[in-house]
Amino acid sequence: MRYALKVAYDGTDYCGWQIQPNGITVQQRLQEAVFAAFGVECTVTASGRTDSGVHAAGQVCHVDIPVNIAGERLADALNVRLPQDISVLKSAVAPDGFDANRSAKRKTYRYSMYFSSRRNPLLDRYCARVDAPYNIEAMRRAAALFVGEHDFAAYCSSGSQVKTTVREVYSVNVSGDGYRADIEVCGGGFLYNMVRTMVGTMLWYSLGKLGEKEICLSLAEGRRELVGKTMPARGLTLLSVEYSPDPFA
Repeated sequence: MRYALKVAYDGTDYCGWQIQPNGITVQQRLQEAVFAAFGVECTVTASGRTDSGVHAAGQVCHVDIPVNIAGERLADALNVRLPQDISVLKSAVAPDGFDANRSAKRKTYRYSMYFSSRRNPLLDRYCARVDAPYNIEAMRRAAALFVGEHDFAAYCSSGSQVKTTVREVYSVNVSGDGYRADIEVCGGGFLYNMVRTMVGTMLWYSLGKLGEKEICLSLAEGRRELVGKTMPARGLTLLSVEYSPDPFA
């Protein structure tokens, strides 16, 4: 039977989502929990990979387990076997044809940063520190340039293998209190490092290192030298993944 899982995790101590030979990953820990609970080998498939150090508040996965357990009970069966930095928030029997990756309609990420010349240990785990002036209105102006369908080739890490670098961004919202900023980006899908590079470009625009012309050219011509730096992974959190129908409704 196929089950859907909504998972939250602190990605600090993991080498990303996907199993790899050189470090512990979130997928590995979930698959180990399934084996410990039911004695079966399985593959837990996510809506998409998250990089090393990236967090999730609402990653969605599916898993096929040849057992009969009430959908809502699966979360508890796994959570008692998971480490403290991973938790299954919801579980349900998946709708017919549901695939956590292929069925996803849109995703929302949040990037968090704080502006200070000194490190704040209570923020460092989930925010990037920026030792520079804070200009939220300038970041909002830059954010508006990314909304719509664009070729984000300049915002993708080199070596990424995808059929197309065209993506549609539905919204980019910037909020802040004068000390920290949270940037929420919603889109149909994202390239490797795309959100972190978008945020770095917005930051550079706010600092006067880039202008509107450079950002527009980066989208039109795919020129990497016209975008900002890729921001650290720790500031990025996958907030939610949307489906129709909602597997947890």
